[in-house]
Amino acid sequence: MASKRATVTCPDCDVDETFEKLRAARTRIDDHRAETGHEATWQLHRLSSGVERAGDDAGICGRPDCTDADSPLLQDEL
Repeated sequence: MASKRATVTCPDCDVDETFEKLRAARTRIDDHRAETGHEATWQLHRLSSGVERAGDDAGICGRPDCTDADSPLLQDEL
């Protein structure tokens, strides 16, 4: 069974589509913008575990308890 990874919606029209692949969702946003001039957005439902771990290690969430101080990905000074 395929899992949904992203949902694309548009506040200006009735676009509300779910995608298994992030690339397909991104392409839909770009195509919709080109066709209509609307700014569709996406909601990400799931990322690969490696991407989630890298984000956590880098401190993306902004919470110190989520970060790995020994990770080379940690950027504590932006």
